[in-house]
Amino acid sequence: MGKEECRALLEALNKVAACYRHLVVTIGGTSDSQNLREELKKTRKKAQDLAVANRNKLTVFLKDKTISKDDRVEYERLWVIFTTCMEILEVDMRKALEMGQEFQLNAPKRNLIQTGMSGGTTGVAARAMSAQNMKYEADSNIDVVDLKDLENEINQVGEMMMEMEMKVNVPNWTVEAKQDPGAELQSTISVGASSVGMISLNEQNKSVCDITRLLAGIIFTAVLIIAVVLAVLVIQLS
Repeated sequence: MGKEECRALLEALNKVAACYRHLVVTIGGTSDSQNLREELKKTRKKAQDLAVANRNKLTVFLKDKTISKDDRVEYERLWVIFTTCMEILEVDMRKALEMGQEFQLNAPKRNLIQTGMSGGTTGVAARAMSAQNMKYEADSNIDVVDLKDLENEINQVGEMMMEMEMKVNVPNWTVEAKQDPGAELQSTISVGASSVGMISLNEQNKSVCDITRLLAGIIFTAVLIIAVVLAVLVIQLS
């Protein structure tokens, strides 16, 4: 039961972190607005709440000396995935801080970059949290105030990661992958099997076409030589 709960929490964290990354790339683009900054704030808060829940759960199990060896291996694998996700989240938070400082909503004279992204972003954030949480506060200085909070939260995430390393020592290189390298691509390979077959068939057809062209060239050359010889004979006889 513990492993399933940890997997569910980790999956939720990965999903919210992915939504946050998607929102970060729209800062300064045509979709940037007060609503986007509020969505970023709420999604980031959701990710941090899930991060704390993941840390607390996994720490309890990894510090338990009574769990079996197989269970410990699984929890260590989940821990490595969790720490990796946290590193990615911290990177995205730093990127959001830098982009937010460059493109502030209260500076309308500053040109926004054209990222190619267009349309609303509410649908992305809604996948990270329930619709009832997506209510925007009417704060005209949301980007200015939030940048200060974001800077503090980045420091908190860094401190949390250091604390995690001190409480649970699970070096990444000591954890073995559960699947063979490239196993996650097997579905893609199987789906593309028919395409591979078509490629092989095309290659065979190409080989046949090449042989046909070669024979046609030989026949044409032979006919041309015979025509030249006949023309020479006719000239000599005349």
